[in-house]
Amino acid sequence: MRRLHFLKIIFSIIVIPAIALPVFPILAQENSSATEERSALEKELKALEEQITQYEKDITKTAAEKKTLQNQLSVLKKKISQLNLQIQRGNVMIKDLGIQIKDTESSIDKTSLKVDDSKNKLSNILRTIYQEDQKSAPEILLSGKTLSDFFDNVVALEALNSKNQELLKEIRGLKVDLENQKNSLDDEKGDLEKVVKLQTLQKQQNESNQKNQQVLLGLTEAQYQQTLKQKQEAEKKAAEIRAKIFSLVGVTNAPTFGEAIDIAKTVSSVVDIRPAFLLAIISQESAIGRNVGQCVLTDSKTGAGKKISTGAVMTRLMKPTRDVSPFLEITAALGRDPYNTPVSCPLSIGWGGAMGPAQFIPSTWALFTDRLKAILGRPGDPWQIKDAFTASALYLSDLGASAKTASAEKYAAGRYYGSIASSYGSQVMKRATCIQNFIDTGTMSTECQELIL
Repeated sequence: MRRLHFLKIIFSIIVIPAIALPVFPILAQENSSATEERSALEKELKALEEQITQYEKDITKTAAEKKTLQNQLSVLKKKISQLNLQIQRGNVMIKDLGIQIKDTESSIDKTSLKVDDSKNKLSNILRTIYQEDQKSAPEILLSGKTLSDFFDNVVALEALNSKNQELLKEIRGLKVDLENQKNSLDDEKGDLEKVVKLQTLQKQQNESNQKNQQVLLGLTEAQYQQTLKQKQEAEKKAAEIRAKIFSLVGVTNAPTFGEAIDIAKTVSSVVDIRPAFLLAIISQESAIGRNVGQCVLTDSKTGAGKKISTGAVMTRLMKPTRDVSPFLEITAALGRDPYNTPVSCPLSIGWGGAMGPAQFIPSTWALFTDRLKAILGRPGDPWQIKDAFTASALYLSDLGASAKTASAEKYAAGRYYGSIASSYGSQVMKRATCIQNFIDTGTMSTECQELIL
């Protein structure tokens, strides 16, 4: 009961002020000019983020238009190539038909000559037969021919006449066939010439469309590049504003719960992670910066240390082959005494040596040195609450927490701890639920108070 009464007192001191000022709990501790500056920056940042979102939509739309135009150009090029081949084939066929027509005309001319020759022969034969028919018997006798010879001659002439008539009929039929063939070839050639003309017009139309599409594509590409440039400029400005907002959150020691929420929200504007989940990790690791370690290093060669409160020797405080060297580099860069800087004591198994509110071991912290410096504008300090939050957010994001689903966050928490099979992830998610409920409603159950505060 005493413990519960004590927790209620703590809650009234720490949480109620946060409820009274749910949006920015640390405003009471900031001077008015910093508050106004930060508020103005946040408004500007929100406007920029909306503008960036619109730019992204425009870029996506323009990219789709570019793709559509490029596809249309590709289709037009294929059509033009196809029409070129069809026109070439048509011209070859027209040329071949022209040759066939000339050959047919030549055959018709020769056949006409044969017809004329046959006509002349028939005319002569008919004339001779007529003349023979007109002769009287005395004329026949006086000609010195016998009557039998005369009739034989007439019969021969009539037989020749019959054969010539048949030949003339055949030749005339051949001429008609040739003339029909020529007419058919003329018609085919005419139709083919029309097709080629139509294909040529289609080609010209497609070439015109191609030029228009290329002009549109050029305009679309220019629009795409312009929008992309505007988006990049807006993102650069937004990053600068985030850095300014970040620099205004100046908590160095263990923060109040309200301050911690505000820091988590600020960090989440830089690293895509859920603020409640991030704060749950820091709460699980160090009670939001109130317990950053109870041991110190005593031997840099063996990694041994001692417990601050009792002086008890801790032989496995820090793994010498992995963490001692980066720990010495980190403390040296920050001007800290490596032998008087608190780190976590070892558990029953494994090593200790975890640093600051986020409880990074030195070798892991070293992996984020460059990324932290890019965000903070200075070397990161594991014992600075804001730096610890940022490093933790980067690590958790790398582990998949940026997906912001319960399964992804629980998995990332397990990886953060070092074992996804442990209960650590479930404990973190329970804390995250409490914190999210407080962010959403401004209230917290007694169970959550006892868990977090």
